[in-house]
Amino acid sequence: MKKPPLAAVALAAVLAVGASACGGTTKSSEAKDNGAAATSGGKANPNAPIKKNLKLAFLPKQVNNPYETIVDNAGIAGAKEFGGQAKEVGPSDASASSQISYLNTLIQQRQDAILIAANDPNAVCGPLKQAMSRKIAVVAYDSDAAKECRDVFINQASSEEIGRSEVKVMSDLIGGKGKIAILSATANATNQNTWIGFMKDELKKPEYAGIKLVKVAYGDDDDQKSFQQTQGLLQAYPDLKGIIAPTTVGIAAAARYVSGSKYKGTVEVSGLGTPDQMRKFVKDGTVSKFELWNPGDLGYLASYAAAALASGQITGAQGETFKAGRLGERTIGKDGEVILGPPTVFDKSNIDNFHF
Repeated sequence: MKKPPLAAVALAAVLAVGASACGGTTKSSEAKDNGAAATSGGKANPNAPIKKNLKLAFLPKQVNNPYETIVDNAGIAGAKEFGGQAKEVGPSDASASSQISYLNTLIQQRQDAILIAANDPNAVCGPLKQAMSRKIAVVAYDSDAAKECRDVFINQASSEEIGRSEVKVMSDLIGGKGKIAILSATANATNQNTWIGFMKDELKKPEYAGIKLVKVAYGDDDDQKSFQQTQGLLQAYPDLKGIIAPTTVGIAAAARYVSGSKYKGTVEVSGLGTPDQMRKFVKDGTVSKFELWNPGDLGYLASYAAAALASGQITGAQGETFKAGRLGERTIGKDGEVILGPPTVFDKSNIDNFHF
């Protein structure tokens, strides 16, 4: 399924670059602030217009993460469509507490909406609650914060669907038999732990009785550490048959190690990655299949959700709807969750149809 609009959105978004207010990288669209106050909570007015010159700030797990960059750039581009001003700020590491100082600064700046991919669901709760008390809309995306600390969560796909499908893909690759390991991001990452929980539950099914999960390793979304963790896994378990890395940094690092080792062709690497970073590993035979949703659409949807919240069109209650530009109308589900859609499986047959 070819999605050419994504490439155009991501390319246009890359051109929007500004200065950092928090000492990290900042990317900003060109629009003036009119001091509009965000509406967080209260009664929804679905017919209210989107406020002009809304200020949105994307706070990813870490800046310079290729996946997070695609998400945030598309969100920044999306904000331009409704006349908003959006920027990306964030830490260079993905530790649990690294986002807090950025949150405090964004609150002081009186952003209309803060969009966060939480490194830890609870560590960021204090400042997020403070933001909400000041009527700043809070949108979690990619990795959720605790439910009471945000208005809505933009989920890539059903967490259960992602976790279970990762096991199904790996089982097909190794013929339903052998030892596997999981190479995750940080130990506290909400999305990673949720997916891994469903992976473990899926592995309990009778059809996977021949598969044994020997270890969950953590590369902290750091390329070099993930590379070293892959090396350590294969040294500790030389008969390992597969590695599932549900993180774009981890899967690329694992594939890079395996591609240059004696394990190429005998150890399957799968997980969640972007087509552009994984293309060479698919074509050289290191990786047969991997999955991902459209990361640009994730950021774009988050941007429109933030605008709807900040404009009072929605409050985050189940059943509310809002318009998300080219993605159409979206409905808020249980616990304020909005699901982007099912993941796509990439392999040699379709990878050249995608460019992100």
